[in-house]
Amino acid sequence: MPAFSLEPSQTAWAAELRALAVDRLRPLAEKSEPGHVNRPLLAELGQLGLLPRLFGSGALDLCLMRESLAQACTEAETALALQGLGAHPVHAHGTPAQRDRWLPRVADGTAVAAFALSEPGAGSDAAALNLLARPEEPDGGGAPPGAPAGDPGTDALAATPDGPVRWRLTGEKCWISNAPEADFYTVFARTTPGAGARGVTAFLVPAERAGLTGAALDMLSPHPIGSLRFDAVAVTADDVLGEVDRGFRVAMGTLNLFRPSVGAFAVGMAQAALDATLAHTARRDAFGGKLRDLQTVAHQVAEMALRTEAARLMVYAAATAYDEGDPDVPRRAAMAKLLATETAQYVVDAAVQLHGARALRRGHLLEHLYREVRAPRVYEGASEVQRGIIAKELYATLKAREADA
Repeated sequence: MPAFSLEPSQTAWAAELRALAVDRLRPLAEKSEPGHVNRPLLAELGQLGLLPRLFGSGALDLCLMRESLAQACTEAETALALQGLGAHPVHAHGTPAQRDRWLPRVADGTAVAAFALSEPGAGSDAAALNLLARPEEPDGGGAPPGAPAGDPGTDALAATPDGPVRWRLTGEKCWISNAPEADFYTVFARTTPGAGARGVTAFLVPAERAGLTGAALDMLSPHPIGSLRFDAVAVTADDVLGEVDRGFRVAMGTLNLFRPSVGAFAVGMAQAALDATLAHTARRDAFGGKLRDLQTVAHQVAEMALRTEAARLMVYAAATAYDEGDPDVPRRAAMAKLLATETAQYVVDAAVQLHGARALRRGHLLEHLYREVRAPRVYEGASEVQRGIIAKELYATLKAREADA
């Protein structure tokens, strides 16, 4: 059983992050336009040295950052997390040239990253994706869509600034955070039709590639989410992240790291809601006393605190397991995300109930959290997907034990 208690230095650092979020990040977040990338906020995250910590610091470090920032500024937390999600495959599987080109800019907040896995018909079932990476014809495949026949520039179309074209991507991605404003995308495309998870390749696709377009989606969550369309977008062998037809491993490895940290984000929101509820019920006059004096209220607050702490401990345990290379990471990561996101939904909803109508007023902390807390139960694998992963891992463990018996 991995240890998950925090060192005093980690506790102090988490407190420092919360203070920085209030003093330096929240003012920038308040100036942002909902649904758009906040580049000044990203630059400040880089200036504070938080974005560089996304690379190589470990899962527990990532969880501490996400939980601490979420308590004080969910916009800063999400901006940081999306940079990590989009760029982690480059850090973990990229070539030296790919890493040198993009990671310093991600770390200082001047390049926006995005993780492009989901499709209109392949969200939770990531192995069913249909974005096609069609092999380029030896002669370059002719002019791109819309180019006139005999265009004098056609011969140059067989190469990109990053090398000779090997595939052309055709299809759509949807529900992509930071799209369509990202500077590059980690894109998962089918290189071998009919092969399921074994026929997917991960590509690093710069946003300026011809044929790549996108549109913003008007979503409940305030951070940018959009769709992407690939119209014969050229990619090269040098754009591959990892190995050809092994991109599903890149995706799942990234999600195994980030799923516990989604749980940390949820725990941060739950803690913020709990703190607000403690303060409100302690001072609110009701029925001849304070709201906290009502047993039903006190028990509700106790339940909120109990569930929040249980979720926090499971998140820390999953992150520690990841950092220690525990083979049980997929199950622990799924459990952490599932418990924490479901807990946060419960805690925020209970907090709204105890605050009453004031919590539903636009601009109230809980109104904001109520909108923010819903999405994590869906993205990076919905709660139902996490339950499926947990059951699959449990039965695989049972089968292995029986084989050894």
